[in-house]
Amino acid sequence: MLTVTEVARKKVIDIMDAEGKSGCGLRIMAQSGGCSGIRYGLSFVEEGGRQDDVTFEVEGFKVHMDPASAGVLEGGTLDFLETPSGSGFKIDAPMARPAVTPPAKPTGPQAEAVQRLLEEVINPGIASHGGFVTLMDVKDDVVYVQLGGGCQGCGMVDVTLKQGIEAIIKERMPEIQAVYDVTDHAGGKNPYYQPRRF
Repeated sequence: MLTVTEVARKKVIDIMDAEGKSGCGLRIMAQSGGCSGIRYGLSFVEEGGRQDDVTFEVEGFKVHMDPASAGVLEGGTLDFLETPSGSGFKIDAPMARPAVTPPAKPTGPQAEAVQRLLEEVINPGIASHGGFVTLMDVKDDVVYVQLGGGCQGCGMVDVTLKQGIEAIIKERMPEIQAVYDVTDHAGGKNPYYQPRRF
């Protein structure tokens, strides 16, 4: 079963009340997003839903999922996060996490120094957004990184890269000339859901 945090439950009820949807249920969908993995959708549904829905009740409303979505969302969590860069619903579904073989770790003194910065300074700083940075390579004083989680497909990724990641790396390692983002942002998904999408 999917867990709905207390913060998310209250936010759903607040939005229902504001939009005159009291008495409706919340439909949560998980659909294949091709190379980007799973896309999630939230919407309000009239009481009753569909005949084959998997449903459960939280205080104030029912949650509806089609059987396929219920399988993907099993053991997951629906939460609502508020961060300095914005707020929204976030779904974390362990069953939807792809089994990915990590790339071979770049080696050498520069790569090790950059990796330490990512682990100790940069990733903890962007973890509150559900994001993370992976070191892909270091060549000729140029660092190549890939952004994931909430940073993949995010509209603020250029700011995060230039004013955050690149600034920190260049400050600590003046020999680094540039930091390039090799992420496929077009194939990404931002896990935050704004209330207006209901």
